[in-house]
Amino acid sequence: MALWRGSACAGFLALAVGCVFLLEPELPGSALRSLWSSLRLGPSPLPPGSLSPEGRLAAAWDALIVQPARRWRRVAVGVNACVDVVLSGVKLLQALGLSPGNGRDHAVLHSRNDLEEAFVHFMGKGAAAERFFSDKETFHDVAQIASEFPGAQHYVGGNAALIGQKFAANSDLKVLLCGPVGPKLHELLDDNVFVPPESLQEVDEFHLILEYQAGEEWGHFKAPHANRFIFSHDLSNGAMNMLEVFVSSLEEFQPDLVVLSGLHMMEGQSKELQRKRLLEVVTSISDIPTGVPVHLELASMTNRELMNSIVHQVFSAVTSLGLNEQELLFLSQSASGPHASLASWNGVPDVGMVSDILFWILKEHGRTNSRASDLTRIHFHTLVYHILATVDGHWANQLAAVAAGARVAGIQACATKTIDTSRVSLRAPQEFMTSHSEAGSRITLNPNKPVVEWHREGISFYFTPVLVCKDPIRTVGLGDAISAEGLFYSEVHPHF
Repeated sequence: MALWRGSACAGFLALAVGCVFLLEPELPGSALRSLWSSLRLGPSPLPPGSLSPEGRLAAAWDALIVQPARRWRRVAVGVNACVDVVLSGVKLLQALGLSPGNGRDHAVLHSRNDLEEAFVHFMGKGAAAERFFSDKETFHDVAQIASEFPGAQHYVGGNAALIGQKFAANSDLKVLLCGPVGPKLHELLDDNVFVPPESLQEVDEFHLILEYQAGEEWGHFKAPHANRFIFSHDLSNGAMNMLEVFVSSLEEFQPDLVVLSGLHMMEGQSKELQRKRLLEVVTSISDIPTGVPVHLELASMTNRELMNSIVHQVFSAVTSLGLNEQELLFLSQSASGPHASLASWNGVPDVGMVSDILFWILKEHGRTNSRASDLTRIHFHTLVYHILATVDGHWANQLAAVAAGARVAGIQACATKTIDTSRVSLRAPQEFMTSHSEAGSRITLNPNKPVVEWHREGISFYFTPVLVCKDPIRTVGLGDAISAEGLFYSEVHPHF
């Protein structure tokens, strides 16, 4: 009888503890665990909301990410496309007989030694970079060794092709890709990507992607983050040879979204050709029917004059921009924007500084009541967080868009179908200021409400952390996947 009474008491107490969980979820976990352990009923149950921060954030994203009311049907992308040869940077440089020196950036690579110096310079920072290799013969020798290297992998490459490939994963979308498409690239492309015959060529353009892992060491250099160094001797993309094919294809294809990339590839061209091509780019964009948004995807650059020209000539002609932290700071330095005196980011880019630069771009080069610019949206991404900034009244579903872009970063880097919370970590700043050039707000990160929204003079900002893959399988093309996913979930108002 005593045993029965003891069991009954334990049962009632267990029921009481359950009620406490429901009625007082904020009660300290230590108090609940102490009460439970006093019953000697084994390990205490997890209280509601005790999922890991990563698990709570991923669940909150899934609830936020909804399809826009009006979806894209036909997307045209151009004009850079190539084959990416992906392999270990340290192993390739060792195979080339190179040793790690002191590290030094080069705007253009002229030799194997330049390649080694630039690679270790960026590896030591954990930063992505892309450079032009000027010597054709040396590049082809290195490319052949890389392509045949054990473990080297061949992928769709070039921002336009990668964005097109990501869009093509949605079977209800029709995707047009214009760029220099050789036989290997054509073989790698999704069947849902249509390439006009004028874009096909007999030889592929190869880009070499030298990857390194977080913590990987070479000499006295140690990578703080996993990332990659990209280089090529790519004349077709460098001259934007497919621009005219791209524009002439739009009339028949009739897209409701256009994505343009590859302007950074012009860095290997003369100033005169750069000026000429930029004017042709602007003229080509102006020929796209009114009401069709144009997204411009930027990439790593070193030529300040070219970047400044893009800012002043091209930005007002496009509707949307996609860029990362290196490109954002370089843009501000080139065009005398906020925080331009900062030589480089010190670790994680400061959210307030990033927000100030995004605000400046949209205020100085975006649409206002007094300026006839088309630019109304910027999608910024860095390793640990993303921000979408939009001019009010032009875009919808941006909470879902920024969350979708961040979610796909963790999925693609880990090569999983959904977020695997055991393989990702939340590394975004727990607190941050929304601005440093004005009296910004202090934000505290809450994984249960992962998208933070704030407003400044008619511009809305949407911030979300990224669940960073601990051991990434592949870092190449993440920015393109992020921009494509953000665009896929975005809705532009008809009067934009």
